[in-house]
Formats: sequence, C-alpha cells, structure tokens
Amino acid sequence: MTNKNQLLQERWKSSLQNNYGTPEISLVKGLGAQVWDADGNEYLDFLGGIATNILGHAHPALISAVTKQVTELGHVSNLYSHPRAIELAEKLKELTGSTEAKVFFCNSGAEANEAALKLSRLSGRKKVVSTLGSFHGRTIGALSITGQIAKRKAFLPLLKDVTFIPFNDVKAAKKAIGKKVAMVIVEPIQGENGVVVPDLGYLKTLRELTSKHGVLLVFDCVQTGMGRTGEWFGFEHEGVTPDVITLAKGLGGGLPLGAMIAIGEASSLFEPGSHGSTFGGSPVACASALASIEYLEDEKILERVKNLELTLKLEISKNPMVSTVRGSGLLIGIVLKEPIAKKIITDLQQNGVLANATSDSVIRIAPPLIVADSQVSHFIEVFRKVSSNYER
Repeated sequence: MTNKNQLLQERWKSSLQNNYGTPEISLVKGLGAQVWDADGNEYLDFLGGIATNILGHAHPALISAVTKQVTELGHVSNLYSHPRAIELAEKLKELTGSTEAKVFFCNSGAEANEAALKLSRLSGRKKVVSTLGSFHGRTIGALSITGQIAKRKAFLPLLKDVTFIPFNDVKAAKKAIGKKVAMVIVEPIQGENGVVVPDLGYLKTLRELTSKHGVLLVFDCVQTGMGRTGEWFGFEHEGVTPDVITLAKGLGGGLPLGAMIAIGEASSLFEPGSHGSTFGGSPVACASALASIEYLEDEKILERVKNLELTLKLEISKNPMVSTVRGSGLLIGIVLKEPIAKKIITDLQQNGVLANATSDSVIRIAPPLIVADSQVSHFIEVFRKVSSNYER
C-alpha cells in the first residue's frame, strides 16, 4: 500500500525550504478537535494550530460566515473601508472595556508586535524592555525583543537599545524601567518558554512602574488571547489596563489575522502613512473572527474553559512522571520530572494525540476551546498510558 504521508514528505523536501524541517505527517482533514492525515490516521488535536483554532476545524459557524463573506467581498485595499473590519474593531474595543481603544489590523503576531514597536518610537524614546524567555515573533524587529538567544544569535546584530530582564522579577523591573524607556513588552503567560505563569501582582506592578515613568506597557496576548485562558486576553485577573494589546493566533479562528490595539493616549500616535498592511483586516478574516467571538459568547465557552483547566490540572498532576502542571484555561504546560518530553510527544502521536514539547521537559497543550469532555478524558488516559512506559 502506498504511504501517502511519505510521498508528501518527499514532495515537501523537494519544494519547501528547510526552516521547519520535514513534518512526519500531512494533515488533510479536520472536524472539531479531530484531524486526519494523508493515510487516513485519526488524531485528537490537542495543539490547535498552536493555540489558533479556537473553534477547532470545519466549525459550522466559521464555514457559514466565511462562505457568505467571500461570495460578497473577498479583499479590498486599505484605501477603502469595509463593514467587517469596523464591526470587529468595535467588538475588540468593547472587549477591552475602554472607550479610548483603537485597532490596527495585520496578519500575524510578529506583525502586531512590529506595529507596537513602531508605535513606541513615536513617543520620542527608543529603549525597549523585554523579558528573558519571551517570544514575540521572528521578523527582525520582533526577534530583537524576543528573549531567547538560540533564536536570535544567527541574525545578530539586531535592533539596539533592548534590555532583557528576568520574567516575574519585580526588582529587575524596577531597575530597568525609567524615563528613557519607550515601551515594556511582556506576555501574560510565556507560552513558547513552557507556559510560564507569573506571580499574581507582577503585571500590576509593571503597570505602576510604566505609568510612573510615562512608558508604554504592551501586553503580548498573541497566545493567551481570545478566550484561551478563560479570559478574553489573559491579563484581566490583574485588574490592569495596558497601553497596547497585541493579538493574533486565535483571533481569526484559524484564518490569518493580527491586531494591535492601542488604548488612551497611545491610540492617537499613528497618523496617516505611519504604518500599513495590504492584507491586514481582510473582509474574510474579519468575518471569521466575528463569528468566533459570537459563538464563544453565545455558548458561554470561556466559563467552560476554566472548568476544563481544573480537570486537566487535577488529573494530570496525579501522574507519577509529572512534576507540576501550570498554565491557565486551555493553555497548559506539563512539566516532567525527566527530560523525556520529545519522546512522549512522539509516543502520543503514535497513539493518535497531537501536542508539542517546548523543551526537553515541558509538554504544551492548547486544544480547541470547544473540545469535548470525553476528548479531554481521552487525552488524560492516553497521556497516562504513554508516560507509564517511562516509570521506573
């Protein structure tokens, strides 16, 4: 029998650049939290496009919204407006709780953070404070503020005037943040670094320090946003409002869409010609985003996300190979007692479950927010079975 996955691997290697390596399987179909590869093997998708497919695959609400929109209007340049972008901007403004918020649309998280960088330059300052272990994207600007040297070193020199401080370190923040700093950028939870959650009060302290010195506070909510943590953006529990929120991943419900939301005085820094994006905020992507948000609200999905978090943490923490389970909502990091995360990911895939390892000892799961209770139970069961092979 022909191995279609293997054939597609060969075609991939001969036609695509090697920046991702060559994927072992090619996915050809999805439904909800399930996907199928080219050979017909079925998988439980507990990665969700890396926290992107918030309504899973082939969701009826998205199919309807996107089909309707593409039959009416597919793309316009930014020389003209269109209703879906206006409606989505108004909705995002509502979700921030600020009447002073304004939105810039782009296509990805890196682009959203690039927009935030440019916005900060208009303050008249140039210095940026970011955190060690952070991930803000792979373009030169976004990479310059990403606190992972392994991703940065091949592309040096990058932008100057960037200071990296330890994440969740208030003392270091007080020392680094001053009147010469243009912006401080931080993730409410460090996703790519292994789902690292700061202490309660850390984000609030950053707000106090940045306000004191007139510094823009940017929350990179690309991975925590759009209900992933059980909150719309992932910082609401701190009771603070940043100057800028950057979004992507789950925002488009699986379609390419990013946003940089500026609040208060920051919302007036961009002027005509300051920045732009040909495809940012396309009618089709905005229609998908609006349908995603509406479904999450109507079905009260965010409340359910917090309940699923409790179930996952409780059950996974019982596993003898697990040191701790961290994260919020359906962004979970499973910290192992031994550096076998990549082996377990391979075993999970062979047992029909997709997740990923952020390091040798941390497994990240970020399933669709509509994942069924039975599918959560199935993941817990398969994870228990696979990890038991490594018990001593």
